[in-house]
Amino acid sequence: MPLHITIDRDTCIGSGNCVHWSPTVFDQDDEGYAIVIDAAGAPEDKIREAARNCPTRSITVTDA
Repeated sequence: MPLHITIDRDTCIGSGNCVHWSPTVFDQDDEGYAIVIDAAGAPEDKIREAARNCPTRSITVTDA
């Protein structure tokens, strides 16, 4: 079952760390903000690691 991933666009600074840690789950939109492209695109531990490495803690991961 995929995880529920939310990104707070008010605090996201577009660092790209999430894309670095989990490029099959995250990408950046035309404005540079993080977006979810596939919530089931990587193992859960990789997705949670990407969220932990967000410098502004803008990514929240919960069980769906």
